[in-house]
Amino acid sequence: MASGWFLLAASILLSGLAETCYGVTFSSLQRTLVLSASPTPGQVLKAGEDKMTVTWSYNQTFPTGTDSTYKSVTVKLCFAPVSQVDRKWRKTADDLAKDKTCQFKVVSGPYTPDSSSSTWTIENDVPTATYFVRSYAYDSDGVEVAYGQTTDAHKTQNLFEIKGITGRHASIDVASACFSAFSIASLVCFFYIEKRKEKMSQQK
Repeated sequence: MASGWFLLAASILLSGLAETCYGVTFSSLQRTLVLSASPTPGQVLKAGEDKMTVTWSYNQTFPTGTDSTYKSVTVKLCFAPVSQVDRKWRKTADDLAKDKTCQFKVVSGPYTPDSSSSTWTIENDVPTATYFVRSYAYDSDGVEVAYGQTTDAHKTQNLFEIKGITGRHASIDVASACFSAFSIASLVCFFYIEKRKEKMSQQK
């Protein structure tokens, strides 16, 4: 009998440890948040310049009380599958502790079932890629309990693009062009002077 209780206790302990180690899985979350974003499908936005507006709310079709544990919401910018190919640092994982799909926070704040919105200027460090937007609801312990997103389950619809900053600025290109033009002009002038000196020496 004692051995039976021991095995039961060990089983419960191991199950708890496994859940703790594995963490929350995306597949276990309900899509109870309605989320929309201002970019239209296929639109190209520029990092550091353009803005986007996101709007979220609770899906009222779910039973009353489903959101009773929701305490905060975070909206994130996420890589679409097409921009994850051969990029392990953007890899999707069902374990949210290991998931690298959504790396850029758009906004976060207290949860309310009513409609909320925020406008975000795309940050300079956002790279060129194809994106969608996802929101997570968290409980009082900061654990994900629900989500919403602007695309379908396969993440192929309502996608938009962001063009990242390449590191070159227009003013640098202009300065480079001016310097090149000045260099050419100086070279032409040098040859003209040398030729004129040569001609004058021959006349003497």
